[in-house]
Amino acid sequence: MGPTNHPLRGGIDLGGTKIEAIVVDADQTVLGSSRHPTPASGGPEAVASELAAAMREACQGAKVEPSNLQGVGIGSPGVVDPATGAVSTARNLPDWEGSFELGSTLSHELGTPVSVGNDVQVATDAEFELGAGRPYRSLLGVMWGTGVGGGLILDGKPWLGRGGAGEIGHMVVKMGGRRCPCGREGCMEAYAGRAAMEARARRQHEEKGQSTDLFKIMKDRGRTKLTSAVWAKALEKEDKLATELIDEAVEALGAGIASAQNLLEVEAIVIGGGLGVRLGEPFVRRIRQAMGPHLFNDAHPPDVLLAGLGDLGGALGAALLVSRRVAGTPAPVAETPSAA
Repeated sequence: MGPTNHPLRGGIDLGGTKIEAIVVDADQTVLGSSRHPTPASGGPEAVASELAAAMREACQGAKVEPSNLQGVGIGSPGVVDPATGAVSTARNLPDWEGSFELGSTLSHELGTPVSVGNDVQVATDAEFELGAGRPYRSLLGVMWGTGVGGGLILDGKPWLGRGGAGEIGHMVVKMGGRRCPCGREGCMEAYAGRAAMEARARRQHEEKGQSTDLFKIMKDRGRTKLTSAVWAKALEKEDKLATELIDEAVEALGAGIASAQNLLEVEAIVIGGGLGVRLGEPFVRRIRQAMGPHLFNDAHPPDVLLAGLGDLGGALGAALLVSRRVAGTPAPVAETPSAA
């Protein structure tokens, strides 16, 4: 059976701590998958090499050669040029300050066309088309993980702005507040992003002597970072520092998401990402409650939902990029009014 009659597509979700690669058929059924840790050093070249390795492994599970795929989609952090596949300033990835031609590099490695989109936007697109966002025409996706990303669907179409829309993690929740990994002060991500939370946990533990099991759990699990599973286990053990930092994160998420809602007034908000999915519905309820005091239209709050596609949302959304390219109909995008 050839790839023309039974087209298969690849999708890769590139995160700050893990790479999720899948192969899907026309019905979005996952036929092969692979999960690799994101390299902690080596820059874009090391990341690209690991992406290729993960995709080849997923292809083995699906019994298909990468070159026989219709294509591969990648959801990447940072500023993405969808026309060229270049990714810039992906600061939650190792040593990725400049621009790197991720699309063309992976296409050469795998022997198939590669499309690249912003990781959070493609995950939001997947929730809109396949997951919790299907009943709605307007949607804000909030992906709570290494950072805090946002994706927008307005009037049934992705809203990309001039290429950098949706950066909800960099909404200011406290003037003159904590320094964010982006270098600015007071961003939501400085309080709720997993990388910023880990940095604060290390300072509190190593410099101020606050006791915590976070780093013991990390080592016991063979990890080098405080992954979502590590945070979940520490909360289960009622670790005091972990609980304090997660409580602070929920408050920041509530304020930032409510502020975005006050501006956009979307029908629904979908909470996903590594931490969002791992902590699940109880924390979605807590975020919904934390939004309450900050909502202007509090008589008609939006629906706040857990991502329906779980960990696979980003990879499924990346695979949708291929479907659109093959059909010759890239994702419809809400247009920016032209200047007079």
